[in-house]
Amino acid sequence: MDMAIDSAPNGDASPAAAPAAQAAPTSTARLAQLAESLKLEHQLVRVPLEHLKKTIRFDYRLAEREFTAVLSSVAEAADSLDSSSVDETLKQLSSLVTRLQGLKRKLEEGGKLENLQVQRCRARLEHLRSVADADKLDDWKDARLNRILVDYLLRMSYYDSAQKLAETGNIQELVDLDVFIEAKRVIESLRNKDVVPALIWCAENKARLKKSKSKLEFQLRLQEFIELVRANEHMKAIFYARRYLAPWAATNMKEMQRVVTTLAFRHNTECSVYKVLFEPTQWDYLVEQFKQEFCRLFGMTNEPLLNIYLQAGLTALKTPLCYKEACSKEDPLSQEGFRKLAEPLPFSKFHHSKLVCYISKKLMDHENPPLVLPNGHVYSTKALEEMAQQNDGKITCPRTGEVCNFNELVKAFIS
Repeated sequence: MDMAIDSAPNGDASPAAAPAAQAAPTSTARLAQLAESLKLEHQLVRVPLEHLKKTIRFDYRLAEREFTAVLSSVAEAADSLDSSSVDETLKQLSSLVTRLQGLKRKLEEGGKLENLQVQRCRARLEHLRSVADADKLDDWKDARLNRILVDYLLRMSYYDSAQKLAETGNIQELVDLDVFIEAKRVIESLRNKDVVPALIWCAENKARLKKSKSKLEFQLRLQEFIELVRANEHMKAIFYARRYLAPWAATNMKEMQRVVTTLAFRHNTECSVYKVLFEPTQWDYLVEQFKQEFCRLFGMTNEPLLNIYLQAGLTALKTPLCYKEACSKEDPLSQEGFRKLAEPLPFSKFHHSKLVCYISKKLMDHENPPLVLPNGHVYSTKALEEMAQQNDGKITCPRTGEVCNFNELVKAFIS
């Protein structure tokens, strides 16, 4: 007996089930791709977080220092209460009240700054969360591109352009203008051969620099010693070495001995070992070292994000052909700037070559085989057929301008 079996009422056989089944893998694949992309976004959240932690530490140390001083003063006032007049005691207490009012004002300013940084962290987390919304994905990509460009401009010291781009794209809370402006002051002072702002920055971040075993402060001290030797202020240089270089002797004895030896060789020495210490390039080295320590402190990448993204793409494009004269002008690696950026990258590994039509930019394969013109240039069949239809069977080589008939073309075979 034949039995007709109806579709189960679970919707598996429903026409609407197919699009739903296809949508799920597509959505999953898109989210997986976005998750990979977000791996480069760690500094987006970490920078304001590190800035917030720095502000909290500063306010805590300030309050601790001031409270300790006030309590000490109160204890002294209480001990001298019997021997001091009422007016002196009132004067001491008024001074303490003024000091506490000043502390309150500073902590209120610090609280406002902390709230601003918390708001910035929250805005960035919300921005990252919005990437899962398909309707907002295009806006998110535009914002990311603007962030990458602002990051590059800030690292290249184009601060005004970076600020205008951030304002135009309405991404002020997603970029770190204030952090880079803080670094700008130190960088400009080093370029003007002044180490004082850099030393102040080292003092403000002493604990974290010590934890990361940074030698930036030591290098700054060495350079200040060198400048004293250059100015022939040898006694000042000796006192400076005793006070500021001696504490580093246990871990940096060889470098310290080399620099102190310049007292005997002087700034006009021709001895290459010591002459290099007086070169202006030493200041450029200090600038680069400060930038590295600054980026490490705030959890930033040493390279601009733009370079990292470009190198990720160039990795797939770099082949030995890119460095030959036959390299197409349409290849990004035909440009010197991209070649320099791709220098440290490995060559892309292709197991099979791919032929792309010069005219249509489409792949040439068994469905769209290559055809050879009498002059030896190769183009895809579909592109040449379309050209022949538009020109009464005539083919014009886009590279040389030579004209031939379509029936003169020879089919090429890919092995």
